[in-house]
Amino acid sequence: MKRALIIGGGFAGCAAAHQLSLIGGWNIDLVERAPFLGGGVKTHWRGGHPFTFGPRHFLTPSDALFDYLNAIVPMRKLDHEFITYVEKDRNFYSFPIHEDDLPRMPERDDIHREIAEAQEIRGWKDARNFEEYWRASVGDTLYHKMVDGYSCKMWQVDSNAELDDFGWSPKGVPIKSGSREGWDTAISAYPLAADGYDRYFQVATAEVNVKTGTEIERFDIPNKRVQIAGDWHSYDLIVSTISPDTLMNNAFGELPFVGRDFITIVLPVEFAFPDKTYFVYYAGAEPYTRIVEYKKFTQHKAPSTLLGIEIPSFSNRLYPLPIKKHIARAYQYFDAMPEGVVSMGRAGSYKYIDIDDLILQAMTFAKELDAGGLSHPVPVYGADQSAPSLLTKTMVDEGVVPDGRSD
Repeated sequence: MKRALIIGGGFAGCAAAHQLSLIGGWNIDLVERAPFLGGGVKTHWRGGHPFTFGPRHFLTPSDALFDYLNAIVPMRKLDHEFITYVEKDRNFYSFPIHEDDLPRMPERDDIHREIAEAQEIRGWKDARNFEEYWRASVGDTLYHKMVDGYSCKMWQVDSNAELDDFGWSPKGVPIKSGSREGWDTAISAYPLAADGYDRYFQVATAEVNVKTGTEIERFDIPNKRVQIAGDWHSYDLIVSTISPDTLMNNAFGELPFVGRDFITIVLPVEFAFPDKTYFVYYAGAEPYTRIVEYKKFTQHKAPSTLLGIEIPSFSNRLYPLPIKKHIARAYQYFDAMPEGVVSMGRAGSYKYIDIDDLILQAMTFAKELDAGGLSHPVPVYGADQSAPSLLTKTMVDEGVVPDGRSD
């Protein structure tokens, strides 16, 4: 029986383990340095409240992917809105930016004029970077009010002009009309169970040799082997969900990531946010980007509530930077990987992708493997059309995922 190693036991690693198990014929080891599976999607508890490291709702445009996860972890579909606090106005506005909020803004006349001029003169479709896209879509006033400070804080950059490989509008459109729902072109859902996605990690790895609390000491990727506790272990297949620079011993230099410091606070009120508000974003000089009320996702019943506060930092590696020169370096790593080594997941793909993309990656990888093996190393990306990928082409051709989506 052939041997496979999965490096990392987060959602990507568990999804890969599940799909590889379904193929059969593989003896699979999964190595995770944390003492648990699930990574940032693992459920923890504080004050009796369940929570994950940051909000982890399941977002997908694909009924097939929703049905797959829902069959293992029953889900509840969500109907929710996002709001952004603007300190200068001492007011909250919808995000995505909503046209009905514009009349409430002090600079409303300038904003309406700038929107018309920007879209007529600048041509947002020709934007070379994140800043150009937004200024050419909504004008300078609205850009500085709602977008500039938040995005620079989110990515820890001095200027949004540095961001030159991005899905431009994370919520689909620069200015929205009609519904204020945060996602009305995709399914948004969260597990019904109090322990969230934890059952998925158990089911996905039921046929796998799981080694948690285990550190890989050295990587010898050209020979498909790793060192653990002083001993070398060889494999026929390696699926890595860690950053490719770590996997390849920084051969081409380090890939930059932005991380998060995460704080939880229990408050003596049943709910802190308005009825449909799950997220509150902060567009100004506050050190935090977002506050989340977890009861809105988990439906936990208690007289108190739990908030999660996210502060951008470099204390961990969670968000690959959407900058072309860094992505080009990631491709150097992908190109150097030998046959039988696959890099996937958010860190492994060096791309800001979500849970549905991770599942889709695993399904596509397993299908290619089962069809005769991987003919070359594949940096398997998600369903975002901004990056060409085997994954996107295969799944779109078969109608599993729609042709195009918004990150």
